[in-house]
Amino acid sequence: METLIAHPQNEEQATALKTVMKVLKIDFETEESPYNPEFVKKVVDGVNARKSGKPGQKIDVENMWK
Repeated sequence: METLIAHPQNEEQATALKTVMKVLKIDFETEESPYNPEFVKKVVDGVNARKSGKPGQKIDVENMWK
């Protein structure tokens, strides 16, 4: 048997997956993300902004550790 790991993108998808697994009598476990939800939102917002063409913040690699 194999283990499947799903990554739902929102609560609606998570609920649908849980419902299907319950109907099919498939045992499953859930675990909360170890990441702070506010931090995750900032990262996702930044990625989405970058994809939409907004400029990001540039870091001078030569002086980064000074």
